[in-house]
Amino acid sequence: MFARALSYILVGCLALGFIGALLIGFATLIIYSNLPSLETLTDYRPKIPLRIYSDEGLLIGEFGAERRNVVDISEVPTHLKQAILAAEDDRFYEHGGVDYLGVLRAAYSNFTAGTVRQGASTITMQVARNFFLTPEKTLTRKFSEVLLAYKIEQNLSKDKILELYINQIYLGQRSYGFSAAAHTYFGKSLQEIDLAEAALLAGLPKAPSSYNPISNPKRAKSRQLYVLGRLHKLNQITSQELDALEKQPIPIKKPSTPLSMPAHYVTEMVRQVIYDRYQEETYSKGIKVYTTIRQPDQEAAYRSLRKNVLDYDRRHGYRGSEGYVDLSKNGANQEKTLDDALDEIYDSDDIHAAIVLAVKPNSVQAYRKGGEIVEINGDRLKFVQKYLAAKREAGKKTIIPGALIRIQKDKDNWHIVQLPEIEAALVALDPNDGAIRALIGGFDFQRNQFNHVTQAWRQPGSSFKPFIYSAALEKGFTPATIINDAPLSFSATQTGSRVWEPKNFDGKFDGPMRLRTALTKSKNLVSIRILQAIGIHYAQDYITRFGFDANQHPPYLPMALGAGSTTPMQMAAGYAVFANGGYRVAPYFIKSIEDERGNVIEQFQPISINHGAKRIIDPRNAFLMTTMMQDVISHGTATRAKQLGRTDLAGKTGTTSNFVDAWFCGYQKNLVTIAWLGYDEPRSLGNNETGGRVALPMWMDYMAAVLKGVSMAEYKAPTGITSARINSATGFRESSGDIAEYFLNEQLPPINEQPVHSTPQTTRDLVDQLF
Repeated sequence: MFARALSYILVGCLALGFIGALLIGFATLIIYSNLPSLETLTDYRPKIPLRIYSDEGLLIGEFGAERRNVVDISEVPTHLKQAILAAEDDRFYEHGGVDYLGVLRAAYSNFTAGTVRQGASTITMQVARNFFLTPEKTLTRKFSEVLLAYKIEQNLSKDKILELYINQIYLGQRSYGFSAAAHTYFGKSLQEIDLAEAALLAGLPKAPSSYNPISNPKRAKSRQLYVLGRLHKLNQITSQELDALEKQPIPIKKPSTPLSMPAHYVTEMVRQVIYDRYQEETYSKGIKVYTTIRQPDQEAAYRSLRKNVLDYDRRHGYRGSEGYVDLSKNGANQEKTLDDALDEIYDSDDIHAAIVLAVKPNSVQAYRKGGEIVEINGDRLKFVQKYLAAKREAGKKTIIPGALIRIQKDKDNWHIVQLPEIEAALVALDPNDGAIRALIGGFDFQRNQFNHVTQAWRQPGSSFKPFIYSAALEKGFTPATIINDAPLSFSATQTGSRVWEPKNFDGKFDGPMRLRTALTKSKNLVSIRILQAIGIHYAQDYITRFGFDANQHPPYLPMALGAGSTTPMQMAAGYAVFANGGYRVAPYFIKSIEDERGNVIEQFQPISINHGAKRIIDPRNAFLMTTMMQDVISHGTATRAKQLGRTDLAGKTGTTSNFVDAWFCGYQKNLVTIAWLGYDEPRSLGNNETGGRVALPMWMDYMAAVLKGVSMAEYKAPTGITSARINSATGFRESSGDIAEYFLNEQLPPINEQPVHSTPQTTRDLVDQLF
């Protein structure tokens, strides 16, 4: 009886087992037949961001939801592969997609620990899940994962599967793949990481957020130790190596991007161009863009702009603390409270946010994010001395405990500074083909994305005068033409607005003077007389040759003083004409565009002075303008630039009414640089904050850096130019004249006469009427 019952049970179990096997087999057939094609793996095309490079091939920008650098398995260091396998799947090269021994080991470890400490997913199963399946934890999904792992193993080599894993897995901080993570966490290429760094990265796949070394360094260290322990257990590192590695601190550097230089305004310009062409594919197809930006130039421009903006800001005094944190509520957890408060405050490069902890008459103690406490004392407090207080004062942004301030380190000492309100722009280009070498569109892209180089329409002031003077030379004026610097008054009809009595900057009138002297001293009254003489509409049409929009420069006399509107980029293109001998070139910043495989999609062919550029002014005109603007530096409004010790520099200062805009536009034969400063909401920069005081130093700092070691250039007089000695007071050509002047061959002034002008009669009559 018992034997019969046992046999029934046995038969029942066998039947159930058989039915279960049939069901499993049927389910396997159904699920397997519906598994996705492995084409995604065999033709691996991950989402690769748009990457932007400098002229030297250095990465300067990246746009995309995922940071990723795809590498071949042969490029992966052996110690990293060992660390990954030790952490995730040490029997990877032995199993067929599912590691049954690993399953048993994980089950035992989890049972004895009373918690889930180990998983049983192989690397192949993780590849299957990451590429094809959802993250939901269901029996069907897990079964599909197992079957798909088998399918992958049957179609791909082990090395190929590991390569896919290494490139695809998410490792935190928007980094996908180990190569991108190496750059993100260590600022290194994959080939440069050491064993400690490899173990840290290998520990991230399990939980990138929990083991993130930036936000959770303690957990990251714990996970790294686990990976190192596994390597030791697998006899891949010695006990001595393990001991040494365990004692090392987390090998994390300051959270960084792998960008080679600050070029945010440039990369945003590139992004807009590429998006216009490729739309959403811009961010996922691995497009590479190579620009004309050069690292030495871009870094020098960035340093120069920030330094001079801060110098200006410091001259105008401290404006007070930015806000306050209530320190009385911190209790025992003060550091966390301070860090939380500082988390929301953006650091502008080397200008850091800090919270004041204590204030004494001669010292301030402040907390910087991360636990650093800095002390500022002595002379370093002069800038903020009036704001130091024991308690908060109504209506005054005093520095008291809890005050939010900004600090900056100068060598070994911290100083209290402030974020400037003023903005600035600097752009430099090669005048021979228009290649932009440096472009900084503002003080800080994170604070203000408005690109002042291309988007800021501002009055150029006297920096616009060279274009009016060039038009005068075209009309027959010479550098020796005598024009009267005397008072003028104009009706509202003549100016287009209201009665106007223009003045020179110094308020003085120097009487008759040569054209060259007038430009050198930036005489407003002479410029107006010149415009009257050549004709306003002629001048308005003439400036369009240089790329200026006539509509932005209304046909009224204030145009002579730069009362129209232009951008720094337009000014750069305009001054390039003088620098290159009379050709118009178009500024450009993209050299080539490549696909993810390195195939060139587009190659930009610039119009250069040697290839297709249109001559827009006589080379003799360009030469004469250059010599006159060299005088601006040698003994005019920009003599400060003589400190650079170069004789091949030319340029013009510019200051608009009420000191609203400050410019310096200048060049060396192979480099045009434009510097501008002003407020976004136009207002005065302050008395005597001229282009020569505010913009010129920025221009000088940049040019000093990029022209260091560059040979002095020569401006050779083109054919048709004659040098003659003249009387500087009269413009006579005299053998014993006190100065030498350049003239067009056909415009040599007469000898022993009292000429006003050596141009055709119509122009001479106009000039005569101005005296």
